[in-house]
Amino acid sequence: MFLDYRKYIIAVFMLFVPICLYQVYHLKFSFDFEQFFPEGDPDLEFFQNFIKEFETDDNFLLIAVENNPSVFEQDFLEKFHDFTLKVRDLPHVTRVQSLTTMDYPIKTPFGINSVPIIHIDQPEKYDADKARILEDKRFVNNFIDNKAQAIAITARTIDAIDLQQSKEMMDAYNQLKDEYNFEDVHVLGRAYFQDELVEMQKDEIVLSTIISGVLIIFILMFIFRKPVGVWIALSSIGLGLLYFLGIIGLLGRELNVMAALYPVLMLIVGTSDVIHIMSKYVDELKKNIPKREAMIITIKEIGLATLFTSITTAIGFATLITSNVRPIREFGMNAALGVIVAYITVIFLTTSVLTLFSKEQIIKESQASDFWHGLMQNWYGKTLKHGKLIAGISAVFVALCFYGMSLITMNYTVESNLPISAKITDDFLYFEEKFSGFRPIEFAITVKDENTDADSYKVLKEVSKIEDKLLENEYFRSIVGLTTIYKSLERMNKGNRSDAYSFPQTEREFKKSKRLIDRMGGGDTAMMVSKDRKKTRISTRIADIGAEKIKSEGIIIDNWINENVDTSLISVKRTGTGLLIDKNAVYIRDNLLSGLAIALILVSLLMALLFRNIRMLLVALVPNFIPVLFAAGLLGFLGIQLEAGVSIVFAVVFGIAVDDTIHFLSKYKLARDKKNSVEQSIKITFEETGKAITFTTIILFFGFMVMFFSNHPPSVTVGMLISVTLLGALICDLFLLPVLMRWILKEDEPVALSQE
Repeated sequence: MFLDYRKYIIAVFMLFVPICLYQVYHLKFSFDFEQFFPEGDPDLEFFQNFIKEFETDDNFLLIAVENNPSVFEQDFLEKFHDFTLKVRDLPHVTRVQSLTTMDYPIKTPFGINSVPIIHIDQPEKYDADKARILEDKRFVNNFIDNKAQAIAITARTIDAIDLQQSKEMMDAYNQLKDEYNFEDVHVLGRAYFQDELVEMQKDEIVLSTIISGVLIIFILMFIFRKPVGVWIALSSIGLGLLYFLGIIGLLGRELNVMAALYPVLMLIVGTSDVIHIMSKYVDELKKNIPKREAMIITIKEIGLATLFTSITTAIGFATLITSNVRPIREFGMNAALGVIVAYITVIFLTTSVLTLFSKEQIIKESQASDFWHGLMQNWYGKTLKHGKLIAGISAVFVALCFYGMSLITMNYTVESNLPISAKITDDFLYFEEKFSGFRPIEFAITVKDENTDADSYKVLKEVSKIEDKLLENEYFRSIVGLTTIYKSLERMNKGNRSDAYSFPQTEREFKKSKRLIDRMGGGDTAMMVSKDRKKTRISTRIADIGAEKIKSEGIIIDNWINENVDTSLISVKRTGTGLLIDKNAVYIRDNLLSGLAIALILVSLLMALLFRNIRMLLVALVPNFIPVLFAAGLLGFLGIQLEAGVSIVFAVVFGIAVDDTIHFLSKYKLARDKKNSVEQSIKITFEETGKAITFTTIILFFGFMVMFFSNHPPSVTVGMLISVTLLGALICDLFLLPVLMRWILKEDEPVALSQE
C-alpha cells in the first residue's frame, strides 16, 4: 500500500509546487474569431481561399468621436483632423480614412481636380458641406452619423493581427487618445476585441478563483469545524488547481475564452472528492479503527467509486473533443485532464496527509449528524410510500423537457456574448446604433466566362445590381464594391448631384471612367479584384440581428440574385467571419448529440465493468439522462441561444451528475455484499451515502452559482444551467433512483462490486 511511503509522496507533491507556480505565472491567453470557425467546413475552405486573394474582412479599427451639438465646429474639426493623421502612425495600421482626409473629384476645363469633403478652414462652407455629406449614402453611418453629432475614422490594420500586436496597437491608441481629451470616443474592431476580451479572461479567472475559494472555506468550516480538517481539505483542493494550471503551462496550451470555468470546476470537483474521502475516513475512525486500517478501508470502498466517478466526469468533458470548434474541444481536453489531476491529488496527497492526524484534530462532533440521519430517513420513507407518484411526476417532467427542447433557438448574436456593462459592449452598441456595426459579410463574385475579366463592363453591371439591392435592405450597411468608384465618377461627371450616384449606363461611359481610374493609379481597385482578374467582391456589414435572421435575409438575397442577375456570367457566394461563426450553432447541435452518444456508450461500459449487472446499468443511466433533458428544456423555455459557450453545459451535467449515482449504487452493492436484502441495502445507502451526495451537490450548486458574478453572459448562463440541473440530478438520485431500484433489481442477483 502506498501509505507506507506517505512522507515521500508528500515530498514529491511539494516539489512540484514551485515548478507549477512558475508555469502559472507564465500562462498564455488567446482570443481570436478564427478559434470559433467550424474546422473542416467547406465554407471555411472557401473563405480561407478568398482572403488569400483579397484581405481579411475584420482587419479594421473604427474610431468614433462625438461632439455635441454638431461635429461642424472649426476647433473640433481641426483637432479631429490632427488626430486622424496621428492614427496613421499607430503600430500595425496600414491605411486610414476620415471625412477630413477625403476629397470630392470635380471636373474642370483643365482636367480632374479635387476639393475637400469638409472645408476645415472655411467655416462659412460648413452648412453646404454638411448638407452634401448627409445626402450621400457613401458617408452616412460609415464616416458620420445621420445627425452629424459623431464622426468616424476607419483604420485598416494588418491581416490576422495577433494578440501581442493588438495590445501594442491599443496601448499606443489609448495613449494618443488621452492627448486630445475629446468629449466622447468609441472604438470597435478586431484588435480592440482581442485586447479587451483577453484582459476580461484574466480578471474572470482571478475573480472566480477568489469567490470559489471563499465559498469552499465556508463549506469546509461548516462540515469539519476544525482548523486542521479545513486546512487539509483546502490545501488539497488548492494544490489540485495549481497542479492543473501548471500542467497546462508545461504543455504549452493557451487559455481561451472559456478558461474562467477552470478554477470553478477544479475547486468544486476537488472538494467533492475530498469530502467523500474524508467523511468515510472519519466514519471509520469513529468505530475506533486504527488510522492506517481506516484509510485502507476508505480507499477500497470510496477510492474505487471516486475513481470511477472521476473517469465518468472526465468522459463527459472528453466528449467535447468531437467538436470541430477549437475552444470547445480544448475546454473538453483540459477539463478532463483537470478532473484526473484532482483525483490523483486527493487519492495520494490528501490520504497521506490525513493519516498524520487524529480524528479529533480533523473533525468536530456535532448534533448535525442527528438532523441528517432524520432527514435521510424521512426521504427514504417518501420513496417507499410514494413510488408510483414519483415515477408519474418524473414522466410528466420528461415530457415537459422534450417540449422545451423543441423551443431551442440558435439565433446567435454578438451582443449576447459581450461582457455585461463593460465599455466594449457600450462601444459595440454605439456603433450598431449610429454607424455600420461590426458583423462583416462578403459577397464573393467569380466570373464563369474565361474570356471575361471581373472588372469588365458586363460583369460590373451585374455587380451593381447586387449593390443596389443591398442598399434597399435596412440591415446591410457600409456597402463597398468595385462599382462604388465608377458610381462616384458618374456623380462627378454630372455635377456631384446626389441623384447621379449610379453605375454608367453605357459601355462607352464605363470605358471613359476606367481610363480615368487607370490614370489616377487605380485607387482601391487592387483590393477589389483578384490577381487573375476572375474574382471581385462586395464588402458590407450587417446589423447584429441574430444568426437565424441573418441566414433568412441571406437566403432572400440569394434568391433575388438567382432571379435578377446573369448567373451564367457570374456566381455569387456569401462568406465572411460572421457567417462562419454563425454556422457553429448547427455543428454544436450535431456534435452535442454525437458526443452524448459516445459518453453514453463509454459510461455504460464503465458501469458494466463496475457493477457487472445489466439491470444495475439500466437503473444507473435512466435518472442521469433526465438532468441532461432538463438542461435542454431550460434552454428552450428561457429562450437561451445554443452557442459555443452554452453547449458545454450538457457535457458538464452528464459527467458530474452520474457521480452521485455511482456513489449511491456502489454503497448499495457493498450493503448487498453483506447479505442485506434489496430494501435493507437501499435504506443503509440512504443513511450512509445520502448525506455525502447531498453535501457535494450543495457544493456543486453554489460553486457553479459563482459564475453569476461573471460579467460574461455565456458564463452566467452556464453557471445557472449547471447549478439548477445538478440540483435536479440530486432529486433524481434520492427519489427516482430508489424507486427504480425496487422495481428493477432482484433479490437473487449477484451482488459483488468489481474490485479489479
